[in-house]
Amino acid sequence: MEYTQLGRTGLKVSRLVLGTMNFGPQTDEADSHAIMDAALAAGVNFFDTANVYGWGDNKGRTEEIVGSWFAQGGGRRDKTVLATKVYGNMGGDGGQVWPNHDRLSALNLRRAVDASLKRLNTDYIDLYQFHHVDRHTPWDEIWQAVDVLVQQGKILYAGSSNHAGWHIAQANEAAARRGSLGLVSEQCLYNLAERRAEMEVIPAAQSYGLGVIPWSPLHGGLLGGAVRKEREGGGGARTNGGRSAGALANSAIRAQIESYEDLLDKHGLQPGEVALAWLLTRPGVTGPIVGPRTVGQLESALRAVELELSAELLESLDEIFPGTGPTPEAFAW
Repeated sequence: MEYTQLGRTGLKVSRLVLGTMNFGPQTDEADSHAIMDAALAAGVNFFDTANVYGWGDNKGRTEEIVGSWFAQGGGRRDKTVLATKVYGNMGGDGGQVWPNHDRLSALNLRRAVDASLKRLNTDYIDLYQFHHVDRHTPWDEIWQAVDVLVQQGKILYAGSSNHAGWHIAQANEAAARRGSLGLVSEQCLYNLAERRAEMEVIPAAQSYGLGVIPWSPLHGGLLGGAVRKEREGGGGARTNGGRSAGALANSAIRAQIESYEDLLDKHGLQPGEVALAWLLTRPGVTGPIVGPRTVGQLESALRAVELELSAELLESLDEIFPGTGPTPEAFAW
């Protein structure tokens, strides 16, 4: 496994991030534990979760599964860089959304951290991420609350997710005025088929020293051999809630994915592994989040770290999936 610094921090993290979103809804506790054991054995030390994972009336279940894994001991917690997220309301879908039980107010941050620590069976969180921008809470209030949590030893670093470039600038300028560390990472949608983050989010992250953690690196399964699986009857187009099937119904997208898979067939490469390896070549990227439902899927993702893409192949990928380019050129002319 390869390691890198998380943004401008001294924290060393693996270049693949184990996403746990499927733990609970798709993968039972025993299999989830097996995946985490296999990831740690392979050198993956960066695990990502969120307080809302488990979804619906089972919100928090994923954190509980991670916590029960930590409880087994064996140095599991000590070896793991743990990231979780806060923003969404933690009440059941059918219940009333009570005021101050969501978003990023100082009150909810205090409440949510304590609840996550209990579910995760730990006394600190390495990276506490804001799952969405809060348009109603000023950054000075957020950083005041974060500073208290850091002083209490409950969290070590703060990161963002799904923030625009100007949100990152606004957040870190506010932090600088307070003498606070500010955001050290941004978790965003970024992959071969969805490159809008290159316009402003990634440049802002690089400028402010944030590590970029792409989510959905296979774009809902579309970059994981969706057309091939459809042809083979393997259910590729039925995965991810039908997102692949819906996308492939668009003739332009289907043609693009077919060109992608045909290209990789010529090179004898697997689409999913190439999609991950491509992200590892991108400036500013710490590591993509992989969300395996099985140990086998994890093993496939691990192979991407060892995969070297030639300059010729990278150029061909750019031809199939052209980037947006930086701003202002990307939207000005």
